[in-house]
Amino acid sequence: MAALSDLLPVAAVRLDVPAADWREAIRIAGALLTETGATTGTYTAEMIRNAEENGPYFVLAPGLAFAHARPSPAVLRTGLSWVRLERPVEFGHAANDPVHLVVALAAENSGAHTTAMAALAKLLADPETARSLQEAADPEALHTVLAGAAGERQGERARSGPAVHKILTVCGNGVGTSLFLKNTLEQVLDRWGWSSHVTVEATDTISARGKAAEAVAILTSREIAGTLGEVGVPVTVVEDFTSGPEVDRALRALYDV
Repeated sequence: MAALSDLLPVAAVRLDVPAADWREAIRIAGALLTETGATTGTYTAEMIRNAEENGPYFVLAPGLAFAHARPSPAVLRTGLSWVRLERPVEFGHAANDPVHLVVALAAENSGAHTTAMAALAKLLADPETARSLQEAADPEALHTVLAGAAGERQGERARSGPAVHKILTVCGNGVGTSLFLKNTLEQVLDRWGWSSHVTVEATDTISARGKAAEAVAILTSREIAGTLGEVGVPVTVVEDFTSGPEVDRALRALYDV
């Protein structure tokens, strides 16, 4: 699987960029994907359309938007871009606006970038690393922080035995924000010592309706929870997908711990 530094080249990083609104911010991030050979220009329009149709669910933490769309012919290879805005802009998210960082993802499929996304989620959830990224003076410095802090460990985490429960993390496309929430939930399960008993699967809204019967619960954003409707299992809204304490509280409520 590709490492984080492979998916996010220095040329795909722009810092302190002015943007008038959320659409322009996504266009800037999308243009970087195109310039670095990850997508055609059509993919930017697909990201904007995803936001218009599904709402700002991809604003997954305070100040952070993780723009993406479904895998499509517009994706030439899996890649990322990183845009730190000169001034924050509103995306319309009730809890996490305004946004000062837009990370855009183009994914060839739902699995090729899983390890890199887990590494990125860990970095952004760490206050010291997040501060270093926010204060990076230029793209090269930011890339150095990312590569150095990630450790870029490959492979899935080991489990000691078969899991008996499944929890779904859900986003509009199943390739981006749901992976951030999956990673945070798995970290909490690791701290609890429950990793061998509960498995976490990231998926999209359409698949989640079919897979809900296999799960004990669904964790997702407020916007996606509204589109899922009644699925037969508890649906818990998480505002900050990188917040261990918030996910910990959700898990305690689910299991009455």
